[in-house]
Amino acid sequence: MAIRTGSGRGSLRPNPQDPFTDLLFNTLIGFILLFFLAIIFLNPEKEEASVDLDAQYVITVTWADNSPDDIDTWVEDPRGSVAWFRNPNAGLVHLDRDDRGMLNDTLTVGNETVANPLNQEIVAIRGVVAGEYTVNVHYYETETNTPVNVSVRVARINPVYKIVFYKSIELARKGVERTAVRFTLASDGTVIDTNTLEKKLVSF
Repeated sequence: MAIRTGSGRGSLRPNPQDPFTDLLFNTLIGFILLFFLAIIFLNPEKEEASVDLDAQYVITVTWADNSPDDIDTWVEDPRGSVAWFRNPNAGLVHLDRDDRGMLNDTLTVGNETVANPLNQEIVAIRGVVAGEYTVNVHYYETETNTPVNVSVRVARINPVYKIVFYKSIELARKGVERTAVRFTLASDGTVIDTNTLEKKLVSF
């Protein structure tokens, strides 16, 4: 007897795929995708350290912690406007922090009052006006009647943080005014010149 081979109704062949199986498979893929998205958003990659301040340049003046002596910062812009404690906003130059030694340097933590030992004045330049800026420090008031060493730092904030000037100055006694730096900005905000020629700004 001859055995017939072929693809008739009696032959074996795979059944069509079940639609319910497709639905389960697609749902599984969706859950896996959502799982990976959750991991990405819950564990973002660490970004490089950056400084986001509303300033182009920041001038920082510091002296010894816990010192009761009062040092003032004076900054003149290219147009001749001067920022100081009685005129904290001069054009684009702003005295953001006026430090009076240990006077009023206290913080309340819970029910406890603690002293803030840091002596620091901060001046922000919130835009670029081409020309020369003059930074002076003034020994305004003293309780110690001793010389004070003052550190002056000028840093560019945007587009990246960069220190463009740093210097320590000794103020020998009350009433002494010293020019820390005179720096010139180009129209693009870059420093094109610095010098320490003395220039008087204190007007009283």
